[in-house]
Amino acid sequence: MPKILVPLADGFEDIEVFAVVDILRRAGVNVVTAGMSGNLVTSASKVRIHADSRLLDEDLSKFDGIVLPGGNAAVDVLGKMTTLTKTLQDFAKNGKFIAAICAAPPILHKLGILDDKKATAYPGLEKGFSRPRSDRVVVDGNIVTSQGPGTAVAFALKIVEQLMGREAALRVSQQIVA
Repeated sequence: MPKILVPLADGFEDIEVFAVVDILRRAGVNVVTAGMSGNLVTSASKVRIHADSRLLDEDLSKFDGIVLPGGNAAVDVLGKMTTLTKTLQDFAKNGKFIAAICAAPPILHKLGILDDKKATAYPGLEKGFSRPRSDRVVVDGNIVTSQGPGTAVAFALKIVEQLMGREAALRVSQQIVA
């Protein structure tokens, strides 16, 4: 069972986190939510949640992949977290799984991870990508990107397909009537 990190900072986009975590866990993926500065994290719409752990307590090398949620305030924090950005670069170099949605794909772009990769982001934020796409969800090798809250379910199902196979994604899709 793959172990996936979902780092959370205050201001994260609710739908992008809740849909992804729910759908991945339904598929049997071991998802760990980790707060940037503590276990209590507040979403963009002011929902307070208790993350599974704190990022500083996690050995990031033990994860099979990372899923970056959007939310402008959260993305600003995630993009400045050296431990996380170094891990993303290591994951990209080693072919580990990386996914980002909404305002988060530009973090990957700034790190050079999207060089020569097809990718998407919240409309307008994909400017500067070497191979931008307007699709709702884009897969290029070990990287999955998506556009925003309205694409969160499709994004999560594509992550399940990449990690667990098409049958698992179809099973979950049927369970949630997607």
